[in-house]
Amino acid sequence: MAQPPSQPPQGGFGAPQDQPPHQPQQQPQPPQGAFGAPPPPQGPPQTPPPPQSPPEPGYGHPQTPQPPQPPQQQGPYAQQSGPYAQPGPYAQPGPYGQPGPYGQPQQPGPYGQQPGYGYPPQPQYPGAPGTPPPGSGGRFKGRTGVVIAAAVAALAVIGGTVYAVTSGGSDDKKPVAHKSDDPKPSASDTPVDQGDGSGDGGADPENLNEGRQAGEAKVLWYKSAPDAPGAGADAPGMWITGKAAVKAAYKQVFAFKVGDGTPAWGTVGFPQKICAVTPEKSADDKIVVAYESGTSDRAKCNKLQQLDLNTGAKGWSTTLADGALFDSTISISMSVTGRTVMVGRSQSGVALDIDSGKKLFDKTKYGSACFPTAFAGGGRLISVASCGAGGSDEHDEMQELDPRTGKVRWTRKFDKGWTVARTYSVDPLVVYSTNEDKKAWNISAFNANGTFRSQVGFDEDFAPQCGWAILSRDLQGCKGVASDATTLYLPTEASGGANEVVAVNLATGKAKWRVKSPADESMLPMKVEGGRLLAYVQPSYDAGGEVVSIPTAGSDHKPVKLLQNPASTAQIENGFFSKDFDWVDGRFYLSTTRLTGNDDAKEKLMLAFGK
Repeated sequence: MAQPPSQPPQGGFGAPQDQPPHQPQQQPQPPQGAFGAPPPPQGPPQTPPPPQSPPEPGYGHPQTPQPPQPPQQQGPYAQQSGPYAQPGPYAQPGPYGQPGPYGQPQQPGPYGQQPGYGYPPQPQYPGAPGTPPPGSGGRFKGRTGVVIAAAVAALAVIGGTVYAVTSGGSDDKKPVAHKSDDPKPSASDTPVDQGDGSGDGGADPENLNEGRQAGEAKVLWYKSAPDAPGAGADAPGMWITGKAAVKAAYKQVFAFKVGDGTPAWGTVGFPQKICAVTPEKSADDKIVVAYESGTSDRAKCNKLQQLDLNTGAKGWSTTLADGALFDSTISISMSVTGRTVMVGRSQSGVALDIDSGKKLFDKTKYGSACFPTAFAGGGRLISVASCGAGGSDEHDEMQELDPRTGKVRWTRKFDKGWTVARTYSVDPLVVYSTNEDKKAWNISAFNANGTFRSQVGFDEDFAPQCGWAILSRDLQGCKGVASDATTLYLPTEASGGANEVVAVNLATGKAKWRVKSPADESMLPMKVEGGRLLAYVQPSYDAGGEVVSIPTAGSDHKPVKLLQNPASTAQIENGFFSKDFDWVDGRFYLSTTRLTGNDDAKEKLMLAFGK
């Protein structure tokens, strides 16, 4: 596997100002990768020196709080371009008595005249075999992207604290909700094992339902992991259709009938290891899988194959060419928006028709030095570019693209030092960004036209479960966060027991309500469905995980237990290096996203639970 670069990407975060952006003074350099695979945890970063000028609030507080200072500098937003290029909502004083995140002096806020809060916590390994992934915490306790050793940068579970200016604004779109009929799956007490990856089924070597207590769910079926190299292998993606539960692992894609786990259409194999997949599927259950060109260290992630999740039929295939100088396919990202597959290289992207594989458009270098380095899909197609590397106008830019033509619908410029790290939601658009120099982070929401909507405006340690990317940013690599049209649902850090889920009003950035986990373990939002938030409560050492339902409206947000996984699977759930999970039609699906390659372990790939 190629080694990640030595530094995190540079870029910025900011609201529109009145002056045009500066032109870069240097020739563009290849953007540095953002979030490589982390080594074992390191100690906290060195304490930075006290700032010489007041830090910008809204993104985190300095290591040693400073007294209030008069406005001395512009905030982190720069001039917005594109069809919606007008000053944003912070052209007037805000609440903090010093330069704020949107480039204007601000007044004392509800927390007094002081800088905002939040260091990006130290990066952590997202877990190791046999242990649950650690949560994040306050200062230097989470898994946010900062430099690890001399050659690695990682972004994983987010933690930290934010004081932020909040804005009015509204979004009249209806909540993104999908009806669930909640059928009651039936199963015998003996789950169906799918063997060693052959997809042929066979006798069950262990009964995970043995000793199941009253009230505990059944393991409807489970899948043993295929053989993997000693160094481990990726097992990306998990897609549930009306017919099949589909999972990729190492060099294969497996499909199982949702009810009993018997093979749905067998197994699709690839000549080399799978290196990327589309996390979303199309409306008619199509995905694209990428696999490597060979086995050497110089192998590229450039072989693309379309796949039908319901039949296993292979559609079109193609080889993705490298781009210009430094624009490689060693690591790629993929996403689906409507009928478009967006494939991101290190400095550009190419859009393909998901039905035919025909190229729709290229997204390449634009302006004087802007290189598209990451894309996010789903309800909208979002592009993030690194601009002016090494120059005085070095920054990140975010754009929405028409998924069929590539036309830019709007552009949002971020100030130098702010990096667009994650999209917690694409529609509505909610962005997590970091500033390594300031040891700060920010969560902001944007309107459909790209204008600023709000940002999280209260002191909290949030802890979604996020992975990492190799040589590129993974904008859609977080689990445990959900949204509808008006609300963002974020888990807090568990401090010695239960955590909370906070419902954040996207119009104001303020908390609507919060609810504590019903167990002494972290509760992670999954999705909003039929007026309720569905969440996964993680297992303890002697009890399986839970699926709960939380009403999103009204005044009673008490979690209602939908499913209690049996104690017999607690060790399996805890043992996953990292995991994917989903609730579909009354069944809970859980899978690992990383195989350990340990031949001595009875490693599981995927489990389905039901009543």
